[in-house]
Amino acid sequence: MLKFFADRGGTFTDIVAITNNQAIIDRLSRHLERFLIVTLPNEQWIIIYKLLSENPEQYQDAAIQGIRDIMGISGNKPIPTEAIEVVKMGTTVATNALLERKGDRVVLLITKGFKDALRIGYQNRPNIFARQIILPTMLYEQVIEIDERYDANGNELIPVNIELVKSDLEAVYNTGIQSCAIVFMHSDRYPAHEEQIAQLALKIGFTQISISHQVSPLIKLVSRGDTTVVDAYLTPILHRYVNQIATQLPGVKLMFMKSDGGLVAAQQFQGKDSILSGPAGGIVGAVQTSKRAGFELVITFDMGGTSTDVAHFKGEYERQLDSEIAGARMRVPVLAINTIAAGGGSILFFDGSSYRVGPKSAGSNPGPACYRRGGPLAVTDANVMLGKIHPQYFPSFFGIDGNLPLDKDTAIQQFTQLAQDIQAATLNHCTPEQVAAGFIAIAVDNMAIAIKKISLQRGYDVSQYVLCCFGGAGGQLACLIADTLGMKKIFLHPYAGVLSAYGMGLADVRAIRETGVEQSLTQALIPQLYQLMEYLETQARNEIDQVCSQVEVIRKVNLKYEGTNSTLTVNFADEVEVMRQEFETEHKSRYGFLQLEKTLIVESVSVEVIQKMETPEEPLIIRTRPLDQAPTSIETVRMFSSDRWYDTPVYRREDLQPEDRINGPAIVVEKISTIVVEPNWNARLTEHNHLILQRLSTGSKKQN
Repeated sequence: MLKFFADRGGTFTDIVAITNNQAIIDRLSRHLERFLIVTLPNEQWIIIYKLLSENPEQYQDAAIQGIRDIMGISGNKPIPTEAIEVVKMGTTVATNALLERKGDRVVLLITKGFKDALRIGYQNRPNIFARQIILPTMLYEQVIEIDERYDANGNELIPVNIELVKSDLEAVYNTGIQSCAIVFMHSDRYPAHEEQIAQLALKIGFTQISISHQVSPLIKLVSRGDTTVVDAYLTPILHRYVNQIATQLPGVKLMFMKSDGGLVAAQQFQGKDSILSGPAGGIVGAVQTSKRAGFELVITFDMGGTSTDVAHFKGEYERQLDSEIAGARMRVPVLAINTIAAGGGSILFFDGSSYRVGPKSAGSNPGPACYRRGGPLAVTDANVMLGKIHPQYFPSFFGIDGNLPLDKDTAIQQFTQLAQDIQAATLNHCTPEQVAAGFIAIAVDNMAIAIKKISLQRGYDVSQYVLCCFGGAGGQLACLIADTLGMKKIFLHPYAGVLSAYGMGLADVRAIRETGVEQSLTQALIPQLYQLMEYLETQARNEIDQVCSQVEVIRKVNLKYEGTNSTLTVNFADEVEVMRQEFETEHKSRYGFLQLEKTLIVESVSVEVIQKMETPEEPLIIRTRPLDQAPTSIETVRMFSSDRWYDTPVYRREDLQPEDRINGPAIVVEKISTIVVEPNWNARLTEHNHLILQRLSTGSKKQN
């Protein structure tokens, strides 16, 4: 049987497969330049495979093509699905649709008098000195105001005029809009009117009906409304993609990664849960592998081709309720991931006075200049120029036929030209390698700032943390990022280049339900909270597979000071004092002060039901070389670092054995990524095949 874990990123799609089929392994072993095969206990193997997310001349969908390549099935033959046990995927389909504003046409149905409520929003000014406020574009195309109203206590003030609403809805439906978002005042508590309209929309023929009290059952009209509109905008696109995959894999158990870090059955995958689908797999992979390696304090650093995602872990997944992604506000639990537009494909340019990195990306088509498709200079080209990436150790799938190596000469030629342009504009003489190093320094600073936002700015001392580096480009900049932040240890898993895909296989099925409370935290409220949580738990259990008995339940309470708007999440406890203590500890750490005279308000409660999944084992490796025998490098190359060229040994990851130590500067090449060990760092391999990079203290710096 085969299990597939796939992550479709902006540049590359990563596939991790687990199989016990010897015939597949024998066939793929003849193509070890394209596939990485790792032997597991119990006569199983892991197959790791990367391919470009977009390669229109070669295939329509990268994930399906990856499955075909591993199973050895040509493009027009049906996939023998009886051999596949499960497919678990993360996808950027919804994220890209949101970024490019290519979702479905949506009509918003909202209480009369609030037509512009979502456009007005909260009137906050993220940039207080901006003279021109540019509002985000609205995702809905039309608005129907509905004369209905409940008051805050649940008394019906204005009933719905069904006949009037019916004619309005039919008129909109006839213009070709088939997706609607229904958002009424106070419907998080009193949803009867929303349910009436939803029934009507269903009869008229709307194919996507997003109802706010189901999508985000929390107080605050604007954020509840925004979330509902996002759901109506993206769910149809997501369902079309899911159906496209399901059509090619009939009868296969298909699961998708949600933004909260949990898996969900394909038919239950919704737009509101899909925005961080791919990055969430990376966080799960990073956290679970770091825990297996013995690290509990982790900063995850996922650098791919298009963007870099960073997150903070201190014992449990951190989630945030309110988020703004690609200009869309949402109020659903998502993993607290900070994403910046800096990846291997981030475009480099000189604007006449300063170096710029991103935010635009060259993607996979055309890709960086060295991808042989006429693309612009990008971060990957800078690493080629600096001798940190070498074409002979990089997969050869470039050019029109997808079989050529990276084009090093083009990168060098373009950096040489850029250095001349910069000298002409500024009269500063810089060599091409110094220009490339300057761009890398800017990219590193941008990423370090992103990490500071989720760590130092929230009261965490990163020098005590391990930097878990992954993504295709993560290992190239790991040491430089750690140096900038004062971090001393880096963890690189053997599957770091495809850890987002591997994370799909390490994830559990999770169902989260939340509801608003808005009452003072007192001992008398505890029984009511218990009752609410039992109801939420029943709802969450209905979403997951009831056959599995191994279920964990986590209950959380969102607390805030009365008169404030910033909530902090604490564990639910029988005793009020226990929750108060946890809230005050977190508040002091986050904001540096307490307001002891203020009452604590329970804004909302949430229940998370976790169904544990069977996860792949990782093999132990045994040292066969004597301890005093160092690993042998395969060649020595020239690498530019710290403003000078070094003769740098290159090692293959598979040639290293437990307790091998390598002093920087050095390059460790893998089939799926490249790891640069900078000067003043050393690398050590463990028996689990984990590579641990350690910063040498000032007194023990290696002289070069």
